[in-house]
Amino acid sequence: MTTRRLLLGALAAAPLLFGTAANAAEAVFSPEAFEAAQKAGKPILVHVTAPWCTVCAAQKPILAKLEAQPRFKDLQVFDVDFDSRKDVLKRFGVTRQSTLITFKGEKETGRSVGDTQPEWIEGAVEKAL
Repeated sequence: MTTRRLLLGALAAAPLLFGTAANAAEAVFSPEAFEAAQKAGKPILVHVTAPWCTVCAAQKPILAKLEAQPRFKDLQVFDVDFDSRKDVLKRFGVTRQSTLITFKGEKETGRSVGDTQPEWIEGAVEKAL
């Protein structure tokens, strides 16, 4: 699977996962990684999450199912830890966890907060394609 999940989480040296744990690799997030995905015209999803957030926990399996679908194989998913990555929250203008932001290349195509309905989340992610 070529879906990439870039973790912008609690540690500066968060792992970069490619699809499943079977093909994981290590990398450090940098703004350049996000910007490179944008410049390459990739479909992008930024998921602002927190370990204590029940809505975020409900979103994760929905997003995992979508990422496993062939039509989302090129989707770049960036998880941002709400508690520790205030710099990234400011960059994206995010004020709440459970925020989903989609981009098609450099253009933001959608934003939602607190959605847990699979069809709504799928619709939001499709805007990045």
